[in-house]
Amino acid sequence: MRKIKLLDHLRPYQYEIGNAVLASVLAHQGLTFSVEVARQGGKNEISACLEIGLLVLSIGESKNIVKCSPTFRPQTLISMMRLKERLNDAGFAGVWQSELGYIVRLGRARVIFLSADVSSNVVGNTAHLLLEIDEAQDVSREKYSKEFKPMGATNNATTVLYGTTWDDTTLLEEVKQTNLELERRDGLKRHFRYDWQEVAEYNSDYLAYVERERERLGENHPLFLTQYRLLPIRGGGGFLDAAQRAQLQGEHERMHRGGPGRIYVAGIDLAGEAEEVEGEYLVRPDAGRDATVVTIGELDFTGFDEIHREPEIRIVEHYRWVGVRHPALYGRLVDILKNVWKCRRIVVDATGVGEPVASFLRKALGSRVVPFKFTAQSKSELGFNLLAAINSGRLKVYKGDGSAEYREFWHEMEKARSQYRPSRTMNFYVDSSRGHDDFLMSMALLVEAGREYIPRGAKGSGDKIV
Repeated sequence: MRKIKLLDHLRPYQYEIGNAVLASVLAHQGLTFSVEVARQGGKNEISACLEIGLLVLSIGESKNIVKCSPTFRPQTLISMMRLKERLNDAGFAGVWQSELGYIVRLGRARVIFLSADVSSNVVGNTAHLLLEIDEAQDVSREKYSKEFKPMGATNNATTVLYGTTWDDTTLLEEVKQTNLELERRDGLKRHFRYDWQEVAEYNSDYLAYVERERERLGENHPLFLTQYRLLPIRGGGGFLDAAQRAQLQGEHERMHRGGPGRIYVAGIDLAGEAEEVEGEYLVRPDAGRDATVVTIGELDFTGFDEIHREPEIRIVEHYRWVGVRHPALYGRLVDILKNVWKCRRIVVDATGVGEPVASFLRKALGSRVVPFKFTAQSKSELGFNLLAAINSGRLKVYKGDGSAEYREFWHEMEKARSQYRPSRTMNFYVDSSRGHDDFLMSMALLVEAGREYIPRGAKGSGDKIV
């Protein structure tokens, strides 16, 4: 394979990818490549170099490169901006032109940038030289097969799919497995994979950054596992394994009121209200009903610095009410949060029936109360942050005291499940047939409260919350 000088400035792993893709284009081989590079490892730089090289080589010909991303805004726009910047850097400022808001042209050659959103209308475009699929793990397999892949048929265009792994159902994983099988048959390399350790060999700043992320998230956190180690998640399963549950167990005593000079926060998961007629509950309050759970945590900022931006959280108390109407809890909640614990920050479930409770607490306690609305995206982020706190050893629960709250807490930790979605989001829960997840959600909201609190005088902390 002859050397392509246009790629000489790239790192060795980037050059290997770019050289293979360009060789396929120039030889009209029409190969399909899959490329997995750890997050921030430079895959977009490879793409921009390929685009510039092919634009220059085809400057006098009416030929297209087609590149798509899962969304037009911001992903496709970012790709266009990067190409324009690299063209300027290469001396083509004032030479290249922009057309229709989604095309960059150099001479007669063009790069057409499209959205791969399932609702986008892309049929009719042709890829003469190269078809690029960015963040392919987030692109619909059906959209790719029916609308994008045929764009290269007329000219036998080379295709390259870039991304990081997620689970074993994504488009990127499907193409990767096909490529690995083809490699076994003919020895021609079609899949390229460079995890964070390989990228870090060429960038000491990157090494330092990812090592901090590994410490913050944990080696087997879903995001670190997929974006940096490039290992796919195999479906769902238990939310916390035995090792994580062992990490969560602390050695401190349970407490029943706050101590002087200490910082406390709270997470509140609210239950649906029991139905009551003439003072009688229609069902027994404890007969399998959700509970309102308040989890109190003490924050420890001993290791708080520019690297460790989140405190340790020691869970010191649980409150649990089953079948109690929300208005009956108002006074007690205010007293517990304001007088017993003097909580600095309180994150409360404000979804559905929780909204008026959150509103009441905010009026009574002020800005220290933060309403949290559960959506697929917000709950996913909550789950990822909870896993990071557990994996890094920053979250501990009081040692066993024989209480019903302690037993229920650990029952939920053992029964909690996780589900990973194609959109790189997750759900975590306890199946209703196996119990409830009130303690689990309250703990996740507690972690959110700890993440949002910034101590007085914290170096570089910006706004201070008291």
